[in-house]
Amino acid sequence: MTVEAMECVEIFNSAGKGRGLKATKEFWAGDVIFAETAYAAVVFDNLTHSVCHTCFKRQEKLQRCGQCKFAHYCDRTCQKDAWVNHKTECSAIKKLGKAPNENVRLAARITWRIEREGSGLTEGCLVSIDDLENHIDNFQEEEKNGLMDDVQSFLDYWPSQSQHYSMNYISHIFGVISCNGFTLSDQRGLQAVGVGIFPNLCLVNHDCWPNCTVIFNNGKIELRSLGKINKGDELSVSYIDFLNLTEDRQKQLKKQYYFDCTCEHCTKKIKDDLLLAVTEGDQKPADSLVKEVVQFSKDTMEKIDKARSEGLYHEVVKYCRECLKRQEPVLAETNIYKLRILSISSEVLSYLQMFEEAADNAKKMVDGYLKVYHPHNAQLGMAVMRAGVTHWHAGLIEVGHGMICKAYAILLITHGPSHPITKDLEAMRAQSEMELRMFQQNEFVYYKMREAALSNKPIQIMQEPNTEAQGTIFNKKH
Repeated sequence: MTVEAMECVEIFNSAGKGRGLKATKEFWAGDVIFAETAYAAVVFDNLTHSVCHTCFKRQEKLQRCGQCKFAHYCDRTCQKDAWVNHKTECSAIKKLGKAPNENVRLAARITWRIEREGSGLTEGCLVSIDDLENHIDNFQEEEKNGLMDDVQSFLDYWPSQSQHYSMNYISHIFGVISCNGFTLSDQRGLQAVGVGIFPNLCLVNHDCWPNCTVIFNNGKIELRSLGKINKGDELSVSYIDFLNLTEDRQKQLKKQYYFDCTCEHCTKKIKDDLLLAVTEGDQKPADSLVKEVVQFSKDTMEKIDKARSEGLYHEVVKYCRECLKRQEPVLAETNIYKLRILSISSEVLSYLQMFEEAADNAKKMVDGYLKVYHPHNAQLGMAVMRAGVTHWHAGLIEVGHGMICKAYAILLITHGPSHPITKDLEAMRAQSEMELRMFQQNEFVYYKMREAALSNKPIQIMQEPNTEAQGTIFNKKH
């Protein structure tokens, strides 16, 4: 964080929340309030061979460290840039004979930096690692046992010649990681690939309807404004996905982050009426029928999760169709249980190249999302983008182009024009606009040209559906 950026925010005591950050100047939608490089960061255990350990970009071919055989890099430049952090790590991995888990690797990297630079404020940081919350006192028994296991693994890994730290201090580092580890994404923002600690970001408090969003872009996190922020306003981000009932969001926040959310949307249960809405008409569905359909939806979700984990995507489609048929006359388009099934259905159908049905479900999903989400929500933008691409694959160029334009407008604010996914979307927008003009001039010629173009190149295979839960910006271990 630069000196100029530090002058844009200041620490203050937020009522009922402890410390927070507030703006010292006015911001508008899409403004970068500050950017911050990681104090320390590591690649996830399951991606150490496919993601660069310096820039966190996914690459097909990476160069491996010749010493420890563990770290992987894009090229010599990334390897050279990593050496200050990897030098001691490299020796420790060789001595142990293997790399420890990501939590231990991150704790060691943090501690080695503290050993090099001291535990006070470092350049560009508003708060030190020592002063960050660890919430260890709030840990449940299982979490405490996991903490002790990590501390023991850390001690086995930590070099004898390095400075020694107390058990309490090492536990503090792990507590900080548990509460404040930020999830890093790949270069296109589509896959979580690592975890890092960003001290300034840790000071930004949660709000279910925040005025900021945070993204990882070109090796830094950016805190971006979602709308007008006045001088003196508290800065906030949402730690979790908004697409949950108030009660469920509060439970998740309490379990993962150890606080009771008292934001306006939680206090007034704003949007809960939409998320629980039933169909309107001459006769409202009976409460007993609504309860029955909701339970059927929950049971179906469990079957879907199992089928997805086993890669049985045609089974997933069957479950979704059955559930949507039961939901259609009972649940409204904004009902959370309907939106979840529509989301899964459109994603899996796209992967199976059943684009027309996927597009129909994606359109219904987007119509619901637009009524529930903040208009500048990053997840909304990504969902609209995927729906637009699905419509393009289905040959529905008019609706597809409209969705791509809508997604582009959202991502310009949430991700900014320089982010790779925004650049990709800009290219899609230009292509779909050109195709739309052709379509409007002569539909028959357009479809003939499209058919010829698709027959001359392999159909783009959609990314395999993601079975991991999404929506949290912090990498909380469960």
